[in-house]
Amino acid sequence: MGLLTDLNKEVEQILKEQWKTREGQVVPESEDLKLSNDAVILEGTVLYADLSGSTYLVDNYKQHFAAEIYKAYLHCAAKIIRSEGGVITAYDGDRVMAVYIGNTKNTSAVRTALKINYSVQYIIPPAMKKVYPDEKYTVSQVVGIDTSNLFIARTGIRGSNDLVWVGRAANHAAKLTSLSATYSTYITKEVYDVMLDSVKTSNGRSMWEIVRWSEMDNKTIYRSNFWWTIE
Repeated sequence: MGLLTDLNKEVEQILKEQWKTREGQVVPESEDLKLSNDAVILEGTVLYADLSGSTYLVDNYKQHFAAEIYKAYLHCAAKIIRSEGGVITAYDGDRVMAVYIGNTKNTSAVRTALKINYSVQYIIPPAMKKVYPDEKYTVSQVVGIDTSNLFIARTGIRGSNDLVWVGRAANHAAKLTSLSATYSTYITKEVYDVMLDSVKTSNGRSMWEIVRWSEMDNKTIYRSNFWWTIE
């Protein structure tokens, strides 16, 4: 069978096959789903943590230094995500995606973002100064968070496949990380409205500024530069 014939057959099969779906109680892994039209549906909060200015970093610094910054940032982000109950679902170059479920998923995701900001302010720079005392590079990053119903399916081919996360939260959380790194965290109104007050205010002061997301039909979002101290 030639490649063209094979592609025509498989695409038609994908489009014609009925979906088998089930409600999820945990964040699935690839092995939990079939390559056929098989899906898990769950309510989840998606977090993307993205190292900003990575193109400038790789274009203007030595490769080993850029790699060390990538590794330091992603290591901190991943450890914090897991400590807050998030499940890491993908790494993509200079960013990591995580999913949170449960009754306090939005609060946990937001606290994760604030702690990642703490690591960028108070963990990575001092360590960098010890090893590279003359280096002026400043680590910059953005975390985006949204919550919605998610439709999770397995995509790819046998021997090379992964999960695809279909739903507003996955798309919007990723898009939020493209906003200005002047602010470290962006969340949607859907997240803000249900998260606990512990991640809304600090000493009676709001940690968030409400703004309009012009690229997305002026959707209401919130942004912050606050951090959460890591003990």
